[in-house]
Amino acid sequence: MRGMAQRAWVAGLAMVALAAGLVACTGGEGKVDSRSSGKSDKAAVAKACADGTYAWSGVKKTDKLTGVSGVESLGDGGGKLTERLERVYTPQPSVRTSGPAVSAAEVLFSLGKKIGEIESEARTLAEADGDTWSFTDVHVEAPAINDGKTEVDGAGEFVRFAGVREVAGDFSYVCPGGKTTTGHARTWQVDITGIADCDESVGDSDLAREAARRACEEGSPATRDA
Repeated sequence: MRGMAQRAWVAGLAMVALAAGLVACTGGEGKVDSRSSGKSDKAAVAKACADGTYAWSGVKKTDKLTGVSGVESLGDGGGKLTERLERVYTPQPSVRTSGPAVSAAEVLFSLGKKIGEIESEARTLAEADGDTWSFTDVHVEAPAINDGKTEVDGAGEFVRFAGVREVAGDFSYVCPGGKTTTGHARTWQVDITGIADCDESVGDSDLAREAARRACEEGSPATRDA
């Protein structure tokens, strides 16, 4: 079983964060989300071939804020940050299609190989010798935003935040006979946590900027660049 990669980075202050991968995996065929078009349910009656070819376009990675805390004031020496984060966004994998039905798990397997998240010589997930990746699971749960507490070693006005790195793109699946399925896939790749100090610039972190806009006092150093 292979989990989705997780890593944390620093935004304004040094911090210790998670390193464990997600463990929810699937080896079966995922549910295809047809919400993108009212015609999709009718168009996706026939099952697509098993030996088609994927092509991807417009694949983008975007950091999305999932949770932010209120401001906590700590004096000299710092201490534990205990303010709970409020969820502002829930990432949810989805595969939307038009045309012959394709497996959502296979679509995400192809996307994972495209971006380097999945390293496999297998042409398809079905041919992966039983290997599974949580990246291919459309039912994988969003990461927790209140998983443990964080300590800082200095004074300041602190805001904790959490986020994910979403990846999304458009695809086509072309069968040898010329039948084509088109669609859009979205999932999340990286679980991120961080801390912003309202009394300091947040630098080039988009997540820290958004967290500062939401929590810090307007006009504070952290919001001047936000």
